[in-house]
Amino acid sequence: MATLASNLAAVQQRIANAAKRAGRKPEDITLIAVTKTVDAATVQALIELGVTDIGENRLQDAVARFKDVAGIKKVRRHFIGHLQSNKVKGVLEHFSCIHSLDSFQLAQEINKRAAAVDCFIEINSGETQKEGIAPRELPKLLEMLGKLPRVRPIGLMTMAPASKNPGDSRPHFIKLAGLAKQMRDDGLAARNFDQLSMGMSGDFEVAIECGATHVRVGTALFEDIA
Repeated sequence: MATLASNLAAVQQRIANAAKRAGRKPEDITLIAVTKTVDAATVQALIELGVTDIGENRLQDAVARFKDVAGIKKVRRHFIGHLQSNKVKGVLEHFSCIHSLDSFQLAQEINKRAAAVDCFIEINSGETQKEGIAPRELPKLLEMLGKLPRVRPIGLMTMAPASKNPGDSRPHFIKLAGLAKQMRDDGLAARNFDQLSMGMSGDFEVAIECGATHVRVGTALFEDIA
């Protein structure tokens, strides 16, 4: 617990420092603790330390972990992995936000099964092996999502190409923020379409400087934890 608390405090301080550099408030940035590599006891400890948002990318593994976490319903659960239509029902049962909406067909399945759910639209950063739609496809998808009242698009998500230099992510994050603004300015998205899920352990500070509202951090939180 001591190591976890220290790691969490360090990440929170880095978030605060990055926010200050960008002229932003740290409280406007949501830390999503990505718990896919740790056990239920560690997730429980995170919640006891005050973490309010956790992220998972595999439904089956998440469900197995969640059943042993007493406080799991107290936190906002984000599904951050690729979502297949046949997993939508299960994801909606266990998660409160989806970060990987990448097709109208998937949105239709979500709309059919959800009461209402917040969704980030995933934008591909230019790597063919990764999921997400091309930026040019976003206007059409937003138009079609207007027909699905139970799907609430709140912003965009992306994964920058892997690099040892955090600064390499900056152009991708700037582009994502600009794309969301363009959609709002063009009247293709609501004014509250302003959430940006971008940045992981290696580059979350750069993401915050570029406007991230949600950062997905795992490795930096669980360093030196067996």
